[in-house]
Amino acid sequence: MKRTFYIGVLGLFLFLVSCGNTRENEPFRTGAENVDAYLSLLKGKRVGVLTNHTALMDGIHLVDSLISLGMDISMIFAPEHGFRGNEDAGAHIDTQTDPVTGIPIVSVYGTGFIPADSLMQQIDIALFDIQDVGLRFYTYLSSMYYFMEACARNNIPLIVLDRPNPNGHIVSGPVLDMQFRSFVGIIPIPVVHGMTLGELACMINGEFWLKDSLQVLLTVVPCLNYTHQTLYQLPVRPSPNLPNNRSVYLYPSLCLFEATPVSLGRGTDFPFQVYGHPQMTGYEFSFTPHPVPGAVNPPQKGILCFGKDLRVSPPDQVVRANGFNLEYVIDAYRNLHESTGMGEEFFTSYFEKLVGVDYVRTMILQGMEADEIAARWYNDLEAFKLKRKEYLIYP
Repeated sequence: MKRTFYIGVLGLFLFLVSCGNTRENEPFRTGAENVDAYLSLLKGKRVGVLTNHTALMDGIHLVDSLISLGMDISMIFAPEHGFRGNEDAGAHIDTQTDPVTGIPIVSVYGTGFIPADSLMQQIDIALFDIQDVGLRFYTYLSSMYYFMEACARNNIPLIVLDRPNPNGHIVSGPVLDMQFRSFVGIIPIPVVHGMTLGELACMINGEFWLKDSLQVLLTVVPCLNYTHQTLYQLPVRPSPNLPNNRSVYLYPSLCLFEATPVSLGRGTDFPFQVYGHPQMTGYEFSFTPHPVPGAVNPPQKGILCFGKDLRVSPPDQVVRANGFNLEYVIDAYRNLHESTGMGEEFFTSYFEKLVGVDYVRTMILQGMEADEIAARWYNDLEAFKLKRKEYLIYP
């Protein structure tokens, strides 16, 4: 029998409603720090945790905190960038043992994305706690999706310890056409979805989006005193090339350059805050990418690039209000088309996986403006916004 969405969270339904609302003069707390809501569910059980370096509780890692509270952490599952968060984007990671705790670390960004049934059967309950940045192509969402599938297939209850979404204030961009489904686009949501991973877990369950319409026995432990308009300053880098909130706000728009020859600043001190290319003309700003930890082989490595510096202007409030903005990729394409004659080859096939639809590339090549292209996805976006409301935990 299929579990309904409410079986997974009904026990905490009133708790979610009450704790999702902001109370004056009460401090913000992440789901992990909301220990009283889930600790009793872990006692006496073998716990498997999908997490990374962002899972902090008052500055102490979730795993260390739970061990100190007497919990049996039997297995750690590590996403892209690894358990310690210092691996390159896209680098496949081997299974290993954590030198600090001696706990086995199973990579879910190595030879496979879904933990094997034989591993899942070694735990009694699963935890998920990772800081997300609210974008469809940020792969922690896909890791959660496959973890949910593994839990559902093996009847393992899953607890999602929720964290804020620094881009949670806006819903923006095209909704994924599932013909372009991949690890950077796993479910039919827009580029900027405006939801926490806890809310998305509820949506995945409620919409039967897991393989074979599976559902997981789900509990979401919410943040306290958080709303979708909360300006949340990330305490640590969520991944090596997102060093600050500015890069997180620009990430929805600049990530498209990953599917072009244009550098977005990997290999500099300001990744995801600039863009440029050796043959772009008319710009005074320049930078040269070099190998650095987290970007050992950056695009345009060692070559002087000319382009645009977005570190200060436009101001944060404008960038946040724009959400997914095609103006930057259109500007770079037109500049290189004019200076070098570059055309269709500006884009790789990865572009469709990132943008999620087949018409954006064509419309850019046809010379259309960003607002004209955005009008194409308006109806799909509005339909998603309505569906999203059913699963929101926070105001």
